[in-house]
Amino acid sequence: MTGRRLWFVGIGGAGLSAYAQLAKAWGAEVGGWDRVRTPYLEPLVDVPIEISPDPQVPDGWEAVVSSAYPGVPGMRRKDFLRELVAARPSIAVAGTHGKGTTAALIAFVLRETAHDPAWLIGAPVPQLGSNAGFGGGYLVVEADESDRTAFALAPEIAVVTNVELDHHSEFGSAAELENEFADWLAQIPHVVRDAPPFDGELAMPGAHNRSNAGAALVALELVGVSRSEATPVLARFTGTGRRFEVHESGSRTVVDDYGHHPTEVAAAIAAVRERFPGRRVRVLFQPHLYSRTRHLAAEFAEALADADDVTVTDIYAAREAPVRGVTGKLIVDALSDRGVLAGWTPSVEQGVARLDRRARKDDVLLVLGAGDVDEAVGMLIS
Repeated sequence: MTGRRLWFVGIGGAGLSAYAQLAKAWGAEVGGWDRVRTPYLEPLVDVPIEISPDPQVPDGWEAVVSSAYPGVPGMRRKDFLRELVAARPSIAVAGTHGKGTTAALIAFVLRETAHDPAWLIGAPVPQLGSNAGFGGGYLVVEADESDRTAFALAPEIAVVTNVELDHHSEFGSAAELENEFADWLAQIPHVVRDAPPFDGELAMPGAHNRSNAGAALVALELVGVSRSEATPVLARFTGTGRRFEVHESGSRTVVDDYGHHPTEVAAAIAAVRERFPGRRVRVLFQPHLYSRTRHLAAEFAEALADADDVTVTDIYAAREAPVRGVTGKLIVDALSDRGVLAGWTPSVEQGVARLDRRARKDDVLLVLGAGDVDEAVGMLIS
């Protein structure tokens, strides 16, 4: 990429910050814009970054634009990722749930077994040091279906963790999503799908993580890492940021998890039960997206009903405009219909206050959601 001047619109996000780091490592001059500074910008302290309310693209730069800013002219992020994936042998990990963890597992094992990977993952990975890596071996990427980015890629190996309708504003039905995956996978030389769960030792609890590790193991075997070589490394992997992160403060235990779909919510609660048997589980959940909440309120209630106590905040809007009559209270009403008494607190701060009042010794406080609900963790452990 030597000679190119790439300006990333949305550079503070988990995905584009990784793309910018790799582009810089491959020789491009890099800069970017975002509305606020985020921790993802720390590896990019030596590049020009514009922080302002509205997107900026200076003259003389080639824009690479996050899917969060569809009105900004420039190369879409999926087209730029397609370019990166085409540059070397690659492994693309897609699927509704677990793709970030599975991609990080693969990259971690490749690095620890001296296979020198590069990686692009949409979350912090403490054991890898960053959401991006620049080795000379396989490029491992997390491939998102939310804006059809995954289907633009042509990797050597595709890993599909699972397929479930999650983005109702992008796909009209589960059948449409399944067809998109089928069409994409038909063009990939090697496909890993429906892999058996890993039955060995793991640092991460939950059946979903055993499934993630099983898929990672099959992909690793395809690139020459034997099962006997990979297994002890898998057991040392502790996960990615905001995926079952455990925080202890005195007698209080807080678990922070990115789960924002009913399947993920159910998996997180089950993992808490597995990791902390016999302890009460109190949940603070922030719904993410109006469309998802509108279509899946009943399913969210079914998943949350497995907790001992539930507090629901209002919806984190992200890229969608508000929808009349659609709030987090839809989930609380659906819980009431199931005979479960839950609390409705529009703000995260009010949710923290409710959880704080109700928490008892040895309770596990589970913070769930993909928005700014992660700010609750510091409040709860302080």
